[in-house]
Amino acid sequence: MPPMLWLLLNFAAPALGFYFSISCPSGKQCQQALLSGNDILLYCNSSGAHWYYLFTQGKKGRLASLTNISNMEIMPEGSLLIKDPSPSQTGFYHCWNKNGRQVVQYEIDFQDVSTLHVTHKDLGQRPLQNETLPLGSKELIFTRWEPWQDCNRCKEPGERKRLGYCYIEEPLKEAIPCWLYLGEMLAWSSRLRPELQVEACHVRCTNNTQLRVDYVIFDNFRLDEETEFVWLDCPLGSMYRPVNWHANDTPLTWESQLSGRDFTTFLDPSTGGRQLQVFQPAIYKCFVQQELVAQFNPATSPETLEAQWRENDAQWREARKALPGRADSVLKGLKLVLLVGTVLVLLGALLKFIRPSPGKRSKQVLMVK
Repeated sequence: MPPMLWLLLNFAAPALGFYFSISCPSGKQCQQALLSGNDILLYCNSSGAHWYYLFTQGKKGRLASLTNISNMEIMPEGSLLIKDPSPSQTGFYHCWNKNGRQVVQYEIDFQDVSTLHVTHKDLGQRPLQNETLPLGSKELIFTRWEPWQDCNRCKEPGERKRLGYCYIEEPLKEAIPCWLYLGEMLAWSSRLRPELQVEACHVRCTNNTQLRVDYVIFDNFRLDEETEFVWLDCPLGSMYRPVNWHANDTPLTWESQLSGRDFTTFLDPSTGGRQLQVFQPAIYKCFVQQELVAQFNPATSPETLEAQWRENDAQWREARKALPGRADSVLKGLKLVLLVGTVLVLLGALLKFIRPSPGKRSKQVLMVK
């Protein structure tokens, strides 16, 4: 993608100030599985808060301050914004207030989105089956599914998605997100990965799910000359929100992509469709929570501009040649219409003068100049 387009896209989302967030009651400890590569806001309602972390992978140690981690930012109200989190940042996050007291604690498992298992229910594709952990014990690996997200379209057929996270459960114990459970344990199984499932949906339109934001237009995107494609990034789009793309007003669907019928575009599963790879110029629109948030217009090549100019010039020359004859015809027609109109007006006025309305005396005077 051209640098300028990336700059505009990166500027758009922060300006709108809308991040997907999770929260935990004050004074509590909350455990949550999430996906790497997708921005998240950990909520902490304490202005001037300090955040500390302890990652489960790498060197063990005491809690450390988050001030030196490039992809993390403490917001003015106290919440922690984590951009493009990596699986290695799985661990414990503590929010302390200005008085040094803990407000909330998060235990976050950023599961590796590059291993995402994607299925579509309407294509008969099946999610992962439960397995036991290959450690010689009875730990069960299973998927804990999140609720279905809202349909990405309304009034028309659409699709909705849900996320499934890898959990491990010991007999008679609470299930724990896989990499919070394993930590640095050397264990690997193809079952240790998150899931994304999609299905068709058809719902009525309501105002409950809309973002109520103005949409932006990005002009002049071009396909890369070497790769012959470009990535488009939908502002406010997220793995955790319904996203929908249109190409020249034709909806792009997961069903078409996963069935192998559509090769002109590619919805990136690791971003939940926020990023779209395109291989041909078109007008692309993206919708988040059923609301238009961005439109991407292709750049016009110099060859196309020159062809349009030549066509317009030829049409103008033809119009100029035909203009004298057409002008005479138009002038004669106007004179005839004006003459007929004048006669009708005079006749109407004369009739009114001669035959006044019943019960009224005629006080009209016909004046002709």
